[in-house]
Amino acid sequence: MLKKTPFHERTSQLCEGESWLDWAGHLSANSYELDHSHEYYAVRTGCGIFDVSPLYKYHVRGRDAMALLDRMSTRNVAKCKVGQIVYTAWCDDDGHIVDDGTIARLGENFFRLTTAMSLLYWLEDVGFGMDVEIEEVSQEQGALAIQGPTSKVLLQQLADANLDDLKYFRIIETKLAGVPVRIGRNGYTGDLGYEVFMDANDGLAVWDALMEKSDEYKLRPAGHIALDMVRIEAGLVLIDAEFMSATNAMYPIQRTTPFELGLDWVVNLKKSHFIGLRALREEKARGPAWTTVGLQIDVVALEALYARFGMPLILPYHSWTDPVPLYADAKQGRHIGKATSGTWSPILKRYVALARLKPEAAKIGNSLHIEMTVEGQRFTVPATVVETPFFDPPRKRA
Repeated sequence: MLKKTPFHERTSQLCEGESWLDWAGHLSANSYELDHSHEYYAVRTGCGIFDVSPLYKYHVRGRDAMALLDRMSTRNVAKCKVGQIVYTAWCDDDGHIVDDGTIARLGENFFRLTTAMSLLYWLEDVGFGMDVEIEEVSQEQGALAIQGPTSKVLLQQLADANLDDLKYFRIIETKLAGVPVRIGRNGYTGDLGYEVFMDANDGLAVWDALMEKSDEYKLRPAGHIALDMVRIEAGLVLIDAEFMSATNAMYPIQRTTPFELGLDWVVNLKKSHFIGLRALREEKARGPAWTTVGLQIDVVALEALYARFGMPLILPYHSWTDPVPLYADAKQGRHIGKATSGTWSPILKRYVALARLKPEAAKIGNSLHIEMTVEGQRFTVPATVVETPFFDPPRKRA
């Protein structure tokens, strides 16, 4: 039986279509209204609130806490200061990505790790023989992501701390509506946003306090459909879409490295050691087999394709994460990669996708062709390699 998050008593009343999915063994809303559009626009023009409690959460404490995480992480955890959050990845011995997530340094020898998949066994293996305590707190802590242009002014109405002092990818302990919380300035939307962690028993009090301000700050509960659209706009990779965990992959072709995902910036090859370092150094020297880029799909050409069937242009109403073949030419003569996820961006008025390409085809401005199916027939439509993120407002970091 699927578990309920600390906010389910409220979210279940708001989920009009009873549209749920299984996120890490929890009921999680796809959308709250029958149409997800209001939720999407709330994140981009007002404020969206996501229940992200199903994230796996671990507290890592002790004299060797930093050493354990540094051994696992591709980044230099020693440089993470108290009150700082880092996004990172971790790999197997062959340099294939196991998962990605965030590490928050809550004290000198106290860290919180959040991940998409269960990692307790991995942490215990990596930390064998170390002076460290690993505690999974996934059920004990509720988590909300408050994301969008009004998120700061909304939270400031309820927070004891001055959020002007909270910089990008930093975290503070404070109270929100009288409830002890940790607020991090980060998120998965590519916009100004915050993640709030609290004791699960205090979750409803925080939710209710936020929702009391919903009309004033254009706050709406938002589900996975809206979240997937905005994370693609932000150029952020997703497990089981852009990559599969190396621990779940059955075949070599299903395994991916950070370099192939465009995550070069989270790999510190100057470290003396981390799991997979030697393999990643070798890959860097020879060059990755693939690279992840952004695509902009030609909607004018797509419209002309539909017109051949006497049909109006049909754009995806929400994001997709099924792999789609990419070719160097319109006649599908040379396969050069696949699009891994895509969406029509209502805010940008562009049809965009994330794609894994052969390096020689991944230059910005390069033209290629993406496969499209209309009325059971397969065609190709032109697309162009473009920079990511597609959406990157200055307020995100300001």
